[in-house]
Amino acid sequence: MEHAMFRHLTIDTLTAWLDDEAPLTLVDIRDPASFAAGRIPGSRHLDNDSVPALLEAAPREQPMVVVCYHGHSSQQAAAWLAGQGFAEVYSLDGGFTEWEYRLPERVERAG
Repeated sequence: MEHAMFRHLTIDTLTAWLDDEAPLTLVDIRDPASFAAGRIPGSRHLDNDSVPALLEAAPREQPMVVVCYHGHSSQQAAAWLAGQGFAEVYSLDGGFTEWEYRLPERVERAG
């Protein structure tokens, strides 16, 4: 069985894309409480309940970036999403933990 391919994305590259306002879909697969407490601006929470809406609404030709805690579980999710027909799927290396450590001013917080 052939596995769909995803690519690794560095925080520096994602930062540049966001600064350039490049069209992309940014999904965060961490638990709801962690997502609510802090997230990369523009990201949407993705869990089993919201997958159908994402599959229906997200443009297949637009890059999709998957964020988790440390960049490990996002790889499985990215591979699965690539298999759903998205053209470019990326797993964020270092995940939200590294993003928050390096770019605390670029974390959107609840409240």
